[in-house]
Amino acid sequence: MTSNKEAIKPLRVLIADDVLETRRTTRLMLADNPKVDIVAIAQNGKEAIELAQKHHPDIALLDVNMPEVNGFEAYEAMRQINPDIACIIISAEKDNQSFRSAMRVGAREYLTKPYTIDELNNAVNKVGEIVWEKRKQSSEAERLKVQRKAFLKHLAHEYAKTRRTDDQAIEVYEQLAEYPNCELRWLRTLAMIYVIREEWNKLLVLAERLSH
Repeated sequence: MTSNKEAIKPLRVLIADDVLETRRTTRLMLADNPKVDIVAIAQNGKEAIELAQKHHPDIALLDVNMPEVNGFEAYEAMRQINPDIACIIISAEKDNQSFRSAMRVGAREYLTKPYTIDELNNAVNKVGEIVWEKRKQSSEAERLKVQRKAFLKHLAHEYAKTRRTDDQAIEVYEQLAEYPNCELRWLRTLAMIYVIREEWNKLLVLAERLSH
């Protein structure tokens, strides 16, 4: 488990099963797990997809045989909304076909009913480790992105003072321009350099962006 505070925030869990008693039992089994925050409970696959879109769970516990949309189809739809969502498939079936289908759609764990409180919590905690690791990687990637942008802006300020228009300077300005929220001053500076260097094709592309 990572020590990163953002990464170890409770796991947001969605439960979906068409049997009321199973929904209640699953919720109660997870109630004392300090790593879990149950954010939504659905009674069918269609509702599970809608709730996933609204509550953005980290893990979906999905029964296979649900009306309207089954667990496999629901998870595939959820991944269209959030590619990082993890899944634990719940099934009364013990056959290899159901297990293979679960693995094929990308489920991380497969629980067969009736499952014990230990089996459920172990599965959630195991999948949670994967979720936390992804959070850690995402947080580190964002930190490096911010750091890189700050470095580029520092270079841009230095190059602007000396009015550099060489290849190294233009590379820095172009990299800054790739950011959606790039400051207008750097886009204007880049445009002027294109004019000085007579790079008209690049100027046309940048002018189109500036016009918007």
